[in-house]
Parts: sequence; structure tokens; C-alpha cells
Amino acid sequence: MYPLTCVDGYRIPLREEVYVLDIIPLTSGPATISSDQKLSVFSPTNLSTGPQVNLLTRHGNITCAKAYDAGNAIVCTAGEDGSVSMWDLRRDPRQAEVARLTDNRVPVLSLACSSAGFSVVAGTELQDHQASILAWDVRSTPTPKLQYKEVHSDDVTELNFHPSDHNILLSGSTDGLVNIYDTRITDEDEVVIQTFNHDASIHHAAFLNDTEVFALSHDEKLALYDMAENHENGAATTNFGDMRNVLGCQYVANVFAKSNGAGAVIGAGAHEKEAFELVYLTKGEGWNLDRDNSVGLPGAHSSEIVRSFCFYDEAQMVFSAGEDGYIKAWRPNA
Repeated sequence: MYPLTCVDGYRIPLREEVYVLDIIPLTSGPATISSDQKLSVFSPTNLSTGPQVNLLTRHGNITCAKAYDAGNAIVCTAGEDGSVSMWDLRRDPRQAEVARLTDNRVPVLSLACSSAGFSVVAGTELQDHQASILAWDVRSTPTPKLQYKEVHSDDVTELNFHPSDHNILLSGSTDGLVNIYDTRITDEDEVVIQTFNHDASIHHAAFLNDTEVFALSHDEKLALYDMAENHENGAATTNFGDMRNVLGCQYVANVFAKSNGAGAVIGAGAHEKEAFELVYLTKGEGWNLDRDNSVGLPGAHSSEIVRSFCFYDEAQMVFSAGEDGYIKAWRPNA
């Protein structure tokens, strides 16, 4: 394992316990959401000076965020009051909230954004025996253009668009299913074009490439699935099982595909060991874990859980955020 060095960091300066919930990697640097209801933007080379932008959101309790346009620093946030906000982080903070989609009262747990498709999609928790997926066209009214009410039977915990086709959407739910949709199909009975049954509550799921997806459950089971025609039965093509046994970790924060198409990175933590490791998932004839070339973040976020991480390959930097209220920057030893 190759250790990185923590070169910078910032802790939210509040007396009560504040979690950094997620990092949103923008082209200009990392943005974060935190349990004090803030959306913050940092300079990637100077975290310790604090946020360059620090916005108070109005969702009751913020739950999720996604970049709508990473290059132009446009981000969507959502929360327990059901509202979705769009923020242009280049603008004066008083005018940064450029849209508020409020035609929903059910807590939002997941978001997906596609600037190419002018789409913002929200997944709700189960309420009154119904969990919904709502999709807005940001060019039109705040009323959703699509609403799927029957596709999941429990909380919709994950949403992601296809990497190259903005009409194809993925969802994951605590009902154990990962669904693939063609959003051009208006009939809800026909919109699901493929379903993968992970048989465990979905924590994260996303596309790894044009046809393959991963699913990670809340009990740390990881499997890969393929949309290609020769895998139409929906069974896992690679099943790694419980990653706590495979990697000797206590939890998996997330899995992110590499932007150059060369596999993916698994972020695995062991808070009792004050450790966090980035493990490469490589694609050859099949998918394999490359433990020999894993990257460690020594000390990580002490004994607190690492909620999120992201990497900027060209800058050779990794950012991590955790339940200790810190965002940290890591890079190789000079």
C-alpha cells in the first residue's frame, strides 16, 4: 500500500458535532455539504483558509447533493422537506440559489443531474406506502415532467445517469433492486428496461462504463452487473461478497469509476484502526481487486467514519471528508 500525506485540512468551527456529509467534485475544486445545513466551496490548494463560498440551504435537513454542471460550478441540493435547489456557485451568495423545485413534500434521499438533458431527478423515501422518482426539466416550470410511483417498494437511496446517454437513468433502493430506465418512455409500466436484484438494501450504485454497473449494499456487499444482451438474466457478473471480509475493512464509503475508463476506485475504511484505503478495481478479462497498488490515507479522520472522498488525478490529489467535521487534502510525498 502506498501512503499519501495529509497536506491541508479544514474543520467546521462549531461546538456541536457537525458531519461533513459529502464531497461534490467540481472542476474548480471540492464542494461539500454538512449537517449544519451548509453548502461550501473550497480552494483545492488552500483548504485551511476555509470556504470560499458558504451557503445556508433551506431543506429542513440537507440529505444529498450532486453537480449539475461541474465545470460551471452549478450544484443541486435536496433534503427532508422535499425541496430541491439549484445553486450557481460563481454568483454573489445572495443570488446563488437560481432555482427551487418545491412541487414535492416527501423527503428526498437521492439526486441525479444531467446538464446535457436539462434534467434534475430526485428519489424520495417511502411515505404512505409509496416511494417516488421525480424528474424536472430545468428549462420549464417547477412541476416535475415525470413521476414514477411504482418502480420501487422502499426508499430510493441512489440515482445516477448513464455516462454517455442522458436518457438512461439508474436507481437503487432499500428494496434491494437496481433499476435501469429509458426516460423517453412515458408509460411507467414500460419505463424499466432492466432490473438487477442485489438482494440487500442498496447504499450506492452507479455505472462503471457504458454497460456495467456496481451495487453496494448497506451491509457492505459489492457486486457488478452488465446491461449487455448476453447478460439479460440480470444475475451478477462478478460478486465480491462482503467487503469487510474481502478487504479487512469495517465499511465501504463508495465506489467511483475512473474518468479515463481504467476501472474504478473503492474507498474502504476501518475507523477502529484510524485507516482509509483506496483500492483499485481493475478491468482486464474480468474485474479484479488490485491490493498491491492501493493507496492509504494514514490516520484518515481518526476514529470517525469517512463519509466521502474524491480524487483529482491530474493534480495528484485526494480529498476526504468525515464525521469529525473535517475536509482533508492528501497527496503523494514530494
